[in-house]
Amino acid sequence: MAGQYAVSLQKIIDSHGLEIVYLPKDADEILIKTNEINRPGLVLTGYTDYFDPLRIQILGWTELSFLQNMEQEEQIRSLECWLGLHPAASVITRGQDIPESFVEMFERFEVPLLKTTEETSPFLASLIQYLNTSLAPRITRHGVLCEVYGEGVLIIGESGAGKSETAVELIKRGHRLIADDAVEIRRTDAHTLIGASPNNIRHFVELRGIGIINARRLFGMGAVKETERINMVIQLEPWESVKAYDRLGLDNEYSIILGVKVPVITVPVNPGRNLAVIIETAAMNNRQKKMGYNAARELMNGLGMDDIEPNDKELEIWQNS
Repeated sequence: MAGQYAVSLQKIIDSHGLEIVYLPKDADEILIKTNEINRPGLVLTGYTDYFDPLRIQILGWTELSFLQNMEQEEQIRSLECWLGLHPAASVITRGQDIPESFVEMFERFEVPLLKTTEETSPFLASLIQYLNTSLAPRITRHGVLCEVYGEGVLIIGESGAGKSETAVELIKRGHRLIADDAVEIRRTDAHTLIGASPNNIRHFVELRGIGIINARRLFGMGAVKETERINMVIQLEPWESVKAYDRLGLDNEYSIILGVKVPVITVPVNPGRNLAVIIETAAMNNRQKKMGYNAARELMNGLGMDDIEPNDKELEIWQNS
């Protein structure tokens, strides 16, 4: 279930190489809970409506020069108006020198003050991307995630369906493992799901009859990857002779994961079927569909059956509320 997440200011400092100017307490104890960022232009003029104190504040050339061109009393009032709202933290960009009087104001209101040599716009973009990932809604689900021909393929199914064995075969064929057994899925924006492995089981694979193996140590660094976008889901299920499986691929099936619609293909498992080759083909076919080509549609057109409309279905594979 998706919930409220937070990232410590220390992690932000480490990931972006920020210089600490002032901290009221240990950076690990200061938590950032929103991925939105603010440049306090209007607040410095006294307009405080809709100000969100949870956001990190960015001070670039414009804000600092605006403050420094004020008379001292006006400057103090402006800083008091802004810092009195107790923003989560502030970052000075472009490595600008900070007047001692400014630092004293931050200390007075106990607002963290950091500094970076990066220009404002690139730093903003980098920080927003980092916060989008760190604070993204997330769920953890049983399955295997692999990168196959550049497509993130999430393989799911009941225990014993052959997910891990298929992952090892895919690795042997030159593809990469992201996660086995547990996949942590994050929604980084309205259309993007990113999958990763929990830290404590990263690169490990369980093979029944053999035990636990470390894919990175056994197959090399080229066999693993930290994260990957989820482009499609492969659902493995035991073959049922009485069940009618899709033979053309005209019907489009989707699963809704954290509010994002992801294509799903159901693959029946039967002795003698090479699941790795099937998944490779499914990944390449999914890429072709995204580029606008559908082999089943071309076949139907060639047979004069171009009036058949595809049927979109949403599968309730998981409860994602």
